[in-house]
This record gives sequence, structure tokens and C-alpha cells, in this order.
Amino acid sequence: MNYLLVVQVFVRTPGGSALRGNQHIQQTKFGKSRMVPLHPSVIGPLAAYRALRRQYVPAKPQMTFFVGSRGVHRGEPLGDRQVHRVFCQLREQLGWIDRGGHGRPRVHDLRHSFAVRRMILWHQQGANLDQRMLALSTYMGHINISSTYWYLSGVPELMALAGARFEHFADIAENDDE
Repeated sequence: MNYLLVVQVFVRTPGGSALRGNQHIQQTKFGKSRMVPLHPSVIGPLAAYRALRRQYVPAKPQMTFFVGSRGVHRGEPLGDRQVHRVFCQLREQLGWIDRGGHGRPRVHDLRHSFAVRRMILWHQQGANLDQRMLALSTYMGHINISSTYWYLSGVPELMALAGARFEHFADIAENDDE
């Protein structure tokens, strides 16, 4: 489960909305809204966060789900700097190390990992990847599917899977010509 993706979309979700299998995410990047499925394993922790938040921050109409809990930002939507600071703290606590060329894992790297792992899983399940790609693009909030394909370029595991699919396709085409 990609918990960070859940966090990113919940930043702009009304704080009082019910937690259920599908969550309505409002006014995301480019002013879009969409329904996002939630894995059952995240509903409990999100409900616990909301209960804890209510102890420290009075609820307001249209308050976002994740809010600042202290200082001048108390009750306000989390800003990029706050999200980055919390992410850095979590990264250190969890002992994450770099596997790429950026020095340390970044927030956006988790979205990339989510997209790649989802495609690998769908391939292993024998799913129609072309159909699933549109669903993945919508889930991630991309306007153009090409933005989602960008996540998948240059990933050795996916390149190997694509190569194997093409070889299979080429073998079938070659045998049909005979």
C-alpha cells in the first residue's frame, strides 16, 4: 500500500468527511476532484489521526484532513515545507537509504515506486496493462496518461517485462506468417 499517496490526496480532502472505501478528493492540482479507493488497512490509522487531531485542533467547515497542529499554522492545510519536514523525520526514523541518484529518498519517489510496483503486480496477474494504465493515471491524478507513462520509463524491471511481451508478440506474428 502506498501510504504517501493517501497522505498526498488527503491534504485536500475535507477533514470531516467520512472515511470509507472510496474517498472524494476535492480541488487537487489543476482544480480537479475525483474518487480514490482506500485500502482497508489505512482507514483505521486515518480515523485515529482524525480523533487525535480533534483533541488539539477545533474542527472547521471545509478544513482539510491533514492540518498543522501548532503555531501560526495550527488548523491550516499542511504546506509543502511542513510535509517535507515530516517526511524527512519519518525517513530518518525508518532508516531509509538512497537507491537512486538523489542523495536521499524524496516524497515524490514514493509515487514513482507505487506506480512501478502496481504495474509489475498487474503484469504478474496477467491483467490488461493498457486498460489498467488509464485507471492508474486517474488514481494518481494525472491529466494526461503520458505523465503516468513517464513514471515507468527507464525502470529495468518494467523494461524487461515489456521486452518479454514484445518478444512473445513478435514470435506470434512470425509464426502467423508461416
